[in-house]
Amino acid sequence: MIHMSVTADPAAPAHGPLRTWRVAFGLIRQLLRGFNGLFAIAVAGASVFAACTVLSAEIVGQITDRLIRPRFDDGDVGAGTVALVLGALILVGIVRGAGVVVRRTWAGRTGWRIAERLTADVVDHVVAQPAPWHRRQSTGDLITRAGVDTEAATAVLQPLPFASGVVTMLLLSSVWLVVTDPVLGIAAVLVFPALLVINVAYQRRVDRYFAAAQRELGKLSSAVHESFDGVHVVKAFGAELRETERLAVIASRLREARIQTVRLRSIFEAVLDGMPNIVNVGLLIGGAYRVRAGALTVGDLASFIYLFTLMVFPLRIIGYAFSELPRSQAGWSRIRQLLDEPVESDPADRLHRWPTNAVDVRGVVVSHDGERDVLRGVDARVESGRTVAVVGATGSGKTTLVHAIAGLIESSAGSITVPDGTSAVVFQEPFLFAGSVRDNVALGAAVDDTAVRAALATAEASFVDELPDGLDTVVGERGVGLSGGQRQRIALARALVRTPRLLLLDDTTSALDPTTEAKVLANLRATLRDTTVIAVASRPSTIALADEVLFLADGVVAAHGTHDELMASSPDYAELMQAFEHDRAELDSSGSTDGAPLVEGGRS
Repeated sequence: MIHMSVTADPAAPAHGPLRTWRVAFGLIRQLLRGFNGLFAIAVAGASVFAACTVLSAEIVGQITDRLIRPRFDDGDVGAGTVALVLGALILVGIVRGAGVVVRRTWAGRTGWRIAERLTADVVDHVVAQPAPWHRRQSTGDLITRAGVDTEAATAVLQPLPFASGVVTMLLLSSVWLVVTDPVLGIAAVLVFPALLVINVAYQRRVDRYFAAAQRELGKLSSAVHESFDGVHVVKAFGAELRETERLAVIASRLREARIQTVRLRSIFEAVLDGMPNIVNVGLLIGGAYRVRAGALTVGDLASFIYLFTLMVFPLRIIGYAFSELPRSQAGWSRIRQLLDEPVESDPADRLHRWPTNAVDVRGVVVSHDGERDVLRGVDARVESGRTVAVVGATGSGKTTLVHAIAGLIESSAGSITVPDGTSAVVFQEPFLFAGSVRDNVALGAAVDDTAVRAALATAEASFVDELPDGLDTVVGERGVGLSGGQRQRIALARALVRTPRLLLLDDTTSALDPTTEAKVLANLRATLRDTTVIAVASRPSTIALADEVLFLADGVVAAHGTHDELMASSPDYAELMQAFEHDRAELDSSGSTDGAPLVEGGRS
């Protein structure tokens, strides 16, 4: 994993060529850590290509002076001379081509391997963070950092070996040009630093636009992901126009940043194209005078112009590497922002463990915003193998209590003791992956089809056998091909296949009809005799089947006992049950069925 970071912020304007080069070399050095060998091979191939390019210019001069001019002047050229010169040209061409193959192959391998490492580092870091950290993040932004930003960070690596070969070519060709003709050579060589200055100036101006584009791209990805996730809410409230306008604003900012980069890049590339061509014309005119003065041969001038012409395209590679540098710095900066975040402590690690299946909650306080306590000193004990229904009005803290016991949120005070072993939590809104039923139930666990079918049977998910491909049926992203009740039962089977010692259900059966729900609870009693079950419930028939009821009101335990005991001793509990019965009667009269949208959402 990469631990160093670029100290300079690439999103900020550069303050001089020295700082620009320092940031660039710092970025490249960190990207190449662990892959210097692969990169060195690519650079070696580029250097061979550079040397052969300069050598080919000399051979062109030899062809002009030893083959073309003698043929015109004397009318004949020796076969040995032709074979020698052309053989040298062919040999240099073969070696030059081999250098290109080596450069491209190992440059590609270097870029792919580094991108793979960066992506793995991002994924590992995200996975290592606990649930509270993920609650504060945007899924779209995290996906962007693992994908788009990784691609951007490594973009500079592809042209880099060729650019390094071009530097070698510049040094060799500069020496060769000056030795061939000092006057023309110096004139030609002066173009190279001028082009480098243009490259640096371009990089200094365009980097802020690349950084802005990367930021807006992350925001756009987050907004699109959020909008797609909430598409049903958007359509239900007729908010399509609002979402369209929101995305359009972000897209317009991204477009503006991209337009600015394209505008600067077009000017830069026009200058990069035009300057060498203008100089080339000047060299041709000046060279003609030098030939007439006897300072150069025609072959020297031909090789001179040939070499400088060959340099035009490689010089663009340096420009291309410079143009990719701001984008890479912007992507790298966003990746580093994520990787430099410390891994937060996991609330699950602060849970106390003991060998029994009992759960003990003592003085637990949970605050969601640092000011308002959702749970205010909750005390409760659930004995091993008992099924407890957590009941309360909306906002009483039922889900918060279950999540605290599961170690998904942190308590600011108190202690929670849970079984030392496998615990499983099933949410009201189950998440299914776009794979098969088998994949969603096993989810990486080493279980066979017998265990999968047994878990599905306990969850009353016999409908799986009626699906087109049974366990191999692909349920689609988020289980789009299934009803709400079917998704809940598959999610329950996913928890059951692991034979947990503690099973936490957050209104897991809210989308089931009362008969199916009763069967599921009866199956849980029969198959998980030693498992402790704590379930958030809002259906009186379900609550009545539990061994005990934990009644929450305003973040505290208002009563704890059997359903019948609480109906007799707690007026608030009895009133809540009557409200539940009234709501359920309205739902039933509306004709809602298993998986219908009205029932699927459940109640908190």
